[in-house]
Amino acid sequence: MEKIVVVGSSGHAKVIVDIVEKQARYAILGFIDGFRQSGAQTLGYQVIGNELDLPRLIDEHDIRGAIVAIGDNAVREDVVTRIATLCPHLMFINAIHPSAVIGSDVSIGVGTVIMAGVVINPSCRIGNFCIVNTKASLDHDSTMRDFSSLAPGVTTGGNCQIGTHAAVGIGASLRHGISIGEHAVVGGNSMVLEDVNSYTVAYGSPAKAVRSRARGEKYL
Repeated sequence: MEKIVVVGSSGHAKVIVDIVEKQARYAILGFIDGFRQSGAQTLGYQVIGNELDLPRLIDEHDIRGAIVAIGDNAVREDVVTRIATLCPHLMFINAIHPSAVIGSDVSIGVGTVIMAGVVINPSCRIGNFCIVNTKASLDHDSTMRDFSSLAPGVTTGGNCQIGTHAAVGIGASLRHGISIGEHAVVGGNSMVLEDVNSYTVAYGSPAKAVRSRARGEKYL
């Protein structure tokens, strides 16, 4: 099996490690993490260096791919951009849990994570470096743009549009045809009956815009 590294070693990384092991397509060499010492372990795998070590590690160990295990959408993009600059030929892989149900005519971009119990119904389009978390569902003809995320238990109707870097919180539900703008955040357990504008925080049942937000503002 081809060797890969997991970038980040937090709780989110644990879930990704489990998915990669169950996929049985790649061998995890270790973690890349600049916030922990080399040799620190998670789930039996060691931190083997930081981002700046990657070019050397790729040559030494014949690493063929990486997956960025960072839950925050904006931070994930920043890390992807740095790694792509340092290692332009390194492949970004997907992690798709074997229990996920993927319908026909679905496209999934690179670096995307689809977790256990997810349902992606027909004719959906999922971009690059997205997260579809545990038991979330994306109904027919819906789109997730790059670096967007659905938290555990999110349910969407058909023809929904999730903008770049948008985050939909745990257990939220979206009515058919809803659009969530770029960098918007929908709070957990919200019922979204109207579109949410870009750079907006909305929550409640029904969800209402509460305030604006900036790119990179923490939401997890």
